Amino acid sequence: MEYRRLGSSGLKVSEFSFGAWVTFGSQIEDKTSLECMKVAYDAGVNYFDNAEIYAGGRAEVVMGNIFKQMGWDRTTYVVSSKVFWGGKLPNQRGLSRKHIMEACDAALLRLQVDYLDLYFCHRPDPETPIEETVRAMTDLIRMGKVLYWGTSEWSAESIMEAYNIARKYMLVPPTMEQPQYNLLHRDKVEKEFTKLYSDIGLGLTIWSPLASGILTGKYNNGIPKDSRLNLPTLSWLKDSISGTEGEKKLEKVRQLSKLATELGIDITHLALAWCLNNKNVSTVILGASNASQLKNNLKVIDFKKLINSEIMNKINTIFEAS
Repeated sequence: MEYRRLGSSGLKVSEFSFGAWVTFGSQIEDKTSLECMKVAYDAGVNYFDNAEIYAGGRAEVVMGNIFKQMGWDRTTYVVSSKVFWGGKLPNQRGLSRKHIMEACDAALLRLQVDYLDLYFCHRPDPETPIEETVRAMTDLIRMGKVLYWGTSEWSAESIMEAYNIARKYMLVPPTMEQPQYNLLHRDKVEKEFTKLYSDIGLGLTIWSPLASGILTGKYNNGIPKDSRLNLPTLSWLKDSISGTEGEKKLEKVRQLSKLATELGIDITHLALAWCLNNKNVSTVILGASNASQLKNNLKVIDFKKLINSEIMNKINTIFEAS
């Protein structure tokens, strides 16, 4: 495992990290969650990602119990949470000062930690002035409850607005963004954010590097009945591989699978190595429903240096129209 700076900050995060989305507190048993986190930590993963919305907060409870049970030195791992969707009542969601402060305290209790290394604004909030959000995040940092704050699925324009407000009023600017990034979802990272890497040193903690499993090839011949794509909460993803446009995506995945076979490696490793090849990516967040799946995905560490410029060009040629 190698480690990369989180943008222009001094924080080092493992090139592959582990996240609780979908699985923790809902899809898998707590024992399995512990096994996965142990596999990740033992492999050198030092960043664990979570959010207040994941399983309605249950995902953070599960992760917090694991931190307590394992007794890992707090200086050896980085943990994050995200704020936006906390509940159904008016002040239980969004990026108001009230919700940010209360959500942070709640996350600290669930995760059983004294501070969050990273705290993300999970989505932009059109009903709250960005200045209010920046001030709240700055205060959390000054209180020692958060070390770095950032955004998730914000536009480049909104990130720059937050950055400029911070510089104008001597507040703390955002350090990182957490966007979706994979072979089927590229424009934001590769086009929209281009200037942010050099202008403000933005770091990226990317999610869904395998497009929620689509890039593993397991949907090439249809959606299995026991697939998580059949979950009501992932109906949007199921729709994305249906119809004419969906078939076009799957055909590209089939071509990627063929290339992986020619190279003698797993298609999963090829897709993950492609994400890591982007120098602006600080860490690639992995998810898993069991320990063996995570172990297999982490084997990409052994293959990443085999992905040279020639192979990258072949991959990009396959997905150039995506």
